[in-house]
Amino acid sequence: MKSKQKSLLSSYRVLDLTDDYGLLCGKILGDMGADVVKVEPTGGCKARNKGPFFGLEPTPERSLYWFGYNTSKRGVTLDIESAQGQALFHSLVAKADFVLESFAPGYLEGLGLGFAQLQKINPRIILTSITPFGQTGPYRDLKSSDLTIMSMSGLVWLCGDADRAPVCHNLEQVDSQAGAEAAVASLMAHYHRIRTGLGQQIDISVRDCFVMLSGHIHHWWYYENVIQKRQGPKTERGHLCPQVVFPCADGFISWRIFVGPQGAKTQALVDWMVEEGKAGNLAAVPWAEVDMNTVTNEQMEGWEKGFAGFFLQYPKSHLSEEAVRRGVMLFPVNNVAEILSNDQLRARNFWETVEHRELGASLTYPGAPYKVEGPEWRISRRAPLIGEHNEEIYCGDLGLSPSRLAQLYSQDVI
Repeated sequence: MKSKQKSLLSSYRVLDLTDDYGLLCGKILGDMGADVVKVEPTGGCKARNKGPFFGLEPTPERSLYWFGYNTSKRGVTLDIESAQGQALFHSLVAKADFVLESFAPGYLEGLGLGFAQLQKINPRIILTSITPFGQTGPYRDLKSSDLTIMSMSGLVWLCGDADRAPVCHNLEQVDSQAGAEAAVASLMAHYHRIRTGLGQQIDISVRDCFVMLSGHIHHWWYYENVIQKRQGPKTERGHLCPQVVFPCADGFISWRIFVGPQGAKTQALVDWMVEEGKAGNLAAVPWAEVDMNTVTNEQMEGWEKGFAGFFLQYPKSHLSEEAVRRGVMLFPVNNVAEILSNDQLRARNFWETVEHRELGASLTYPGAPYKVEGPEWRISRRAPLIGEHNEEIYCGDLGLSPSRLAQLYSQDVI
């Protein structure tokens, strides 16, 4: 049963004008209880056209991408480039606490809706601006893509095999990182507002967010200027390059050889292999006495070949269960189905079921990423349809008459 306590941000309203880069920010604030109003162009946000689509029907009201990033939001349509649309937006801002936007730098200012103008309407407003490269600098006006940001941040350089060109993740990464950082920054600004009574504009650079996420790869200067290289299923550790992903009977597991002070971790696996009669020459290696500084990659590869043969004989579930029992640092590389059925996530009630009456279906969503005492994180509603809450917000909240609403529809203002 859901808690009846007020949610963490239930007293606050957010106007979400973002596209892909900021959708997660609004979702996080909405799932934390804020009244998030997704403000879309009259034809709907372009993110609605991003797949995959429910039932394989590529329509704006069936985008699973849209569903995933817009839970706990109400939705209105509004042409903020028109004079009447701007007047309506002013009224919305007067009742809001946060505005989230991801337009090109200078766009809102050109419409008379920049931070200075919004502050005159609502001095406490927080404007969170999310752009590819930030509001300043020589790149401020450049456009980008997920591949652009990941490449320019250095992550793509590390991905792939050593003897081939770099490769990119097959799922977009930067939108989520930017949205999460924007939510954190917005709440920091909110804390500042509580203390001072002042709002502010937050400048989020998507590239900066991703450089921070990839920060460990930029510490190469600590290692005698040796830049980390692509190694496929391996990872560099000083002069060695141990394998960290191994195939098993039904997929893959993650494990690596430990020696010296941590050699007991490897010994635990070898002891298991001895019991099975499958350790071979690995049983004679004194893992706790091996000096990593003197081990060669040829030695490492020889040992890894023996372990790899053992892993191939068992499914990942058996390997994982025995690893936990025996204190072996071995982990399954889960696919989506295995994540959905995971006992740990189920025990923590992580997954949430959200009803979509218009689809005649209920869909499973990721739930709270943390547990707290008191007000909870929860999905309060499915993502809005295009203009679904126009009457509720424009008439109910702003006091427009039904005839005025109809007139705005006919003029394509909403």
